[in-house]
Amino acid sequence: MAADKTPAISIEPLASRHKRDTFSCGNEALDRYLRKQAGQDARKNVTASFVLIEGENPVVRGFYTLSATSVVLEDLPEAITKKLPRYPLVPAILLGRLAVDQSRKGQGYGEILLLNALERCLTTKDIGWAVAVVDAKDEFARAFYERYEFKRFSPISRRMFLFRDTIERLLR
Repeated sequence: MAADKTPAISIEPLASRHKRDTFSCGNEALDRYLRKQAGQDARKNVTASFVLIEGENPVVRGFYTLSATSVVLEDLPEAITKKLPRYPLVPAILLGRLAVDQSRKGQGYGEILLLNALERCLTTKDIGWAVAVVDAKDEFARAFYERYEFKRFSPISRRMFLFRDTIERLLR
């Protein structure tokens, strides 16, 4: 029986050792962000970027970003807001970008990145938040997030949210 040659994957904070120059997810804005802006944003504490690599190979195969944001209370469903304090803004975590290199599409890396991001949100103990927010770039991304129970802010919106208790249930 042959040994499995699939390298172990890991997701870690973006660092200078990570090779980003060949990353291509098919969306030029996301490619450019990872190559040119993600490191600067991390150094300025604007966002935190996390990259997926295979084994010891530092070539980035996927990434996501997290940052703080807020949501207007009235933009959320009443069934949920009645459980929240009546502040005008609800603290949230923004999953600002999530992308997988085209060479790894269809291998489940998108799901691995999303679940890692949601788990990272839950393990963040130093900041309060009630919802995770994403901005789906297109209909494909919207459908991807909906498979994980993200809800749209409105029927025509690509901005979506997932409540903390839903994340806890999904990750159990």
